[in-house]
Amino acid sequence: MKTSTAVAQPSTGIATRPEFWERFWQTAGIQSVVLFACAYFLYGYRPPLDASDDLLLTFYAGSRVRVLIASICGGLAVLNLMWFAATLRTTLADSGQGGWGAAATASSAALGAIVLLLFTVCAALAYAGAQSSAQVLRALNDATWAGLVVSSFPRAMLTMAAAFGLWRARLISNRMFALGVAAVVLLLIAGTTWAHGGFWAPDALYSRSIAPIVGALWLLMVSGVLLKRPPTARAAW
Repeated sequence: MKTSTAVAQPSTGIATRPEFWERFWQTAGIQSVVLFACAYFLYGYRPPLDASDDLLLTFYAGSRVRVLIASICGGLAVLNLMWFAATLRTTLADSGQGGWGAAATASSAALGAIVLLLFTVCAALAYAGAQSSAQVLRALNDATWAGLVVSSFPRAMLTMAAAFGLWRARLISNRMFALGVAAVVLLLIAGTTWAHGGFWAPDALYSRSIAPIVGALWLLMVSGVLLKRPPTARAAW
């Protein structure tokens, strides 16, 4: 009985090349921002803290399909955020800044866990909104706003890891580094938005819109830095 000794030849398609995957994941930050923006606009304005029973039921039961689609976009956005962090970590490690790369990995994991939990709660409320009591809807809706505030801390850490790591590696200018430090401060400030009402409430303008926009703009800037680096045949990809 003869046994085949032929060795399968590796595919030579473009998808088997490390350079392809490195370039592809260098765009993950941009993809993440686009998907988060889609989720944001699909959700619309979620019920504020201490919303009325009618408003909660109208939003979560009446906008069920829209909220669930937004949750899908949000989940894909988190996946791309993880790949962005992996690309950033690899870039920093190659530049001798592995410590900052590890910080980027840890902070992105924490941020991803919080954001996925928030999307999960919103999807669960939409999925079973009509069957849920008003007290449950209000408690979980308020919890999502609190989670948004708490997420400011891993967002700040991820921003700091990118700013200091790329600056120490001499991959960004002093001016861009200063913008990164400013973004870190603005995101940390967002973690203090615990007022019962007004501009500094968890569901108010700063926490809901300004801080996320700051984080998104910094993510796009870092993605631009990563895209300027030519892809290599790194075995890690």
